[in-house]
Order: sequence, then structure tokens, then C-alpha cells
Amino acid sequence: MRTTIIKCLLCILCYTIGYGQNDTFIIQNVNVIPMHQEAVWENQTVVIANGKILKVGPSTDTLVRESAKIIDGTGKYLIPGLSEMHYHWRNKEGGIARDFKLLLANGVTTVRNMAEYDWQDHVAIRDSINNGQLMGPNYYTAGPYLQSGDLKSSADVQKTIEHHHQKGYDFIKIADNLPKDIYLEVLETAQAYNIPVMGHAQRELDLEFSLRMKSIEHVEEFVYVFDDEQRTDDLFLTNAVEQIKNSGIVIAPTLVVFDMIVKSLDDKSFSKLSKKSSAIYMLSRDYDYWASDENPYRKNLKGKVINGKDALLLLQGYFDWMKKFTKMLAEADVPMMTGSDTFGFVVPGFSLHEEFQFLQEAGLSPYEILHASTVVPARYLGSIAMEGTISEGKNANMVLLNKNPLKDIKNTKAIEGVLLKGEWLDRNQLNELLKEVKSFNQ
Repeated sequence: MRTTIIKCLLCILCYTIGYGQNDTFIIQNVNVIPMHQEAVWENQTVVIANGKILKVGPSTDTLVRESAKIIDGTGKYLIPGLSEMHYHWRNKEGGIARDFKLLLANGVTTVRNMAEYDWQDHVAIRDSINNGQLMGPNYYTAGPYLQSGDLKSSADVQKTIEHHHQKGYDFIKIADNLPKDIYLEVLETAQAYNIPVMGHAQRELDLEFSLRMKSIEHVEEFVYVFDDEQRTDDLFLTNAVEQIKNSGIVIAPTLVVFDMIVKSLDDKSFSKLSKKSSAIYMLSRDYDYWASDENPYRKNLKGKVINGKDALLLLQGYFDWMKKFTKMLAEADVPMMTGSDTFGFVVPGFSLHEEFQFLQEAGLSPYEILHASTVVPARYLGSIAMEGTISEGKNANMVLLNKNPLKDIKNTKAIEGVLLKGEWLDRNQLNELLKEVKSFNQ
């Protein structure tokens, strides 16, 4: 019954914009940023049919099919679809279709969901997308959080991992500190079932243990893995970065959500935060809560002293360090992927572009940021053969921009249209998706 109800909620989006994978689209005279190399291929023609990229080549050399739908790419830039690799569906009201509209309107064609709550069935959501019942991004999902309170014994571990296997979740997420023996058994058992493990760092264990996961979520975790002295020791940090690099782990920084926390503690910054343009896409009851002094960060941290220091100053210092460490990771070629955590004022879709801005602030180049939102996620998800770059034979998940994102990453917001599984959504259709969400919230 729960799955049936959820599927009914999902189908809202199917009827809004529909499929069109059998159509042939030709984008003419477009500048292609392929992402398997740092380059701009100027004046290209891209042919899309049956949801695939059939041809990429110079416009003068590419024949145009008479039956094809022509998209003028003159002066525009084509990039692979973007990836939101740290997503949570937080609001039952409106169904997940509401979030999908925001994500698609912002060029997001791949999503990794980070948890399943009691009222959700993300395997049903994923399957509805895969079988064509629901139009949504490429969708991957973790199961319910693994937490220490639920894993008291070896039997608990075996039962939990078996459930993940039987249900068909793509990942296992660890959300807090586990006893060492339990943690190691989770890794061993998950490996036996071929289910990747990711999550928060194991703050009470040496770094090497956390690096046994497939990814660490939030660069904030390193604030707690390292002590105060270690965080200010450049030699220590250099060695730690080398250790992280050698492990092969992937890091999802999620800087934008920590920025929201910091700004919630300062009245002037909080006022600006509550007036951000994307806030109109929040549910009204959520906005009223997060914009008030009931906001949990204002309520629990504002004006408080932590370890002898004002909470605002302490967290601002943490945030500055997180950006510095993110830059160190990038300079060492540690693979990173983009995600935002999507709650409070971190509004799905829009928040990914805000994350891009913070990564640029941290010192990453626009190309490095795009790489973290296209190539790295595709490799991480095992889909690089069909996703992540603009290449013939790959899935037609792409974003057409009016400005060059390699000049400034903020240009990823200048979206002219989105190709999702070969279906073209132009600017008017994307605006309609946003309008529907806004109308629902009022």
C-alpha cells in the first residue's frame, strides 16, 4: 500500500512534461564542453535520437535530418547534465515530483539520495524512473541510515545488510560513530553483498578506517577527525591529504549547508539568507520555521559559547578551514563530487549552483567544479560508459547554457534548456516547472 501511494504522488511530473525519447533533436552551431578534456569545441552540431547522442561534429560536416527538431545553439554552450550527489527528500507534502521539478529546472540530471525515511520508498521511485513511469533524473539511493543505536551486535549488522541487499538499495550510509568491531563488520558484510558503503567519518577512529568507505560526506567531517593542533599543522594536513588521495576515496564537500548554519547565527546574514531568491520555492510552513528563531541553529547555537569561544566565531573559523582544506584536496587531485544536503534554505536544484560558488570561493577552477559534477559522479556510480561526458553513444543528458561556464561557474545558472534522456525541455518549460512549485507552495 505504501508503495502504491508513493507511486501515485510521483506521477504528477509524468503528465506535466511527458516523454519524447523517440524524437530526433539537432543542436546546431553550439559550443561543446565535452568534459573528458578541458576544451571548448566551437560551432558543433549534436544529433540526439532515442535518448542517445548519435553524432558530435563540426556544423559544416554534419547532415541535418528533415524530420529532426532543430535547436539553435549559436553562442551557447553545451555541457553534460549536472549531479546532485547529496540529496534528501525532506517533505512529504507535494511528493518527490516537487523536488524533481526544481532539480530539472536547474540542470540536474543525476541524483544520489542519501537516506530513506520511514514514510518513503526510494527503490520504488528509482524503479518508476527507470521503467518510464516517472520523468526524473538518473536516481540512486541509499537505504535507512546506519546508526550506532540500531547496531548492537553482529546479528544486527547481518540483518541490516541483508535487508539492504533484499530491498535493492544502491548504497549503505553510515550516519554516526560505530564501535570499531561493528564498523568493520559492516564494511566486510557489505562487500560480500557488493553494496558500497559511504557516509560520515568515524570520528573516534584513526583516519585510515574512514578511508575504507567509498566516499566521505561533508568536508566538515575532517574538522572533527582532526584536533585543533592538527588543523593548523600544514605538514600534518599535507600528509593527511596524501593519505586520502592514496586511498581512492571520493569526498563530497557540501560547503553550502555549513554556510547556512553559520549565517543562521548572525542576525544580518540571517536576514539576507531568509530573503534569498530561491526561498520562494520552499514550502510555506518550512519557510516560516526556518526563517524564525525556532530555526534549530539559531535556537541552539546563537549567542552560545562553545569551548570558550562564541559559537558564530567558532563555526566561521571552521568554515574558513573547510574551504582551505577543500582547496588542498583539489590540488592533490583527490576526487570530489558536488552535493548540497537539501534542507532548510538549501533548496534543491538552486543549492547545487550555490555549492559551485563556494567551491570556486575555495579556489577550485570552473573546470574542476564541472568535473566534480559530471565526470567524478559518473565514475563513482559506475556509469561513466554512458554518462558524464558529451560523447557519441552516451545518454543524452545535457544542459544548454547561454554563457560560458569555464569563464565563471555562475554561468551554469544561465540555462536555456535541459536534455533529459533525450527529451528537450526548453526555457519556457523549465519556467513552467518552477511556476508549478511556486504555486503549490502558496
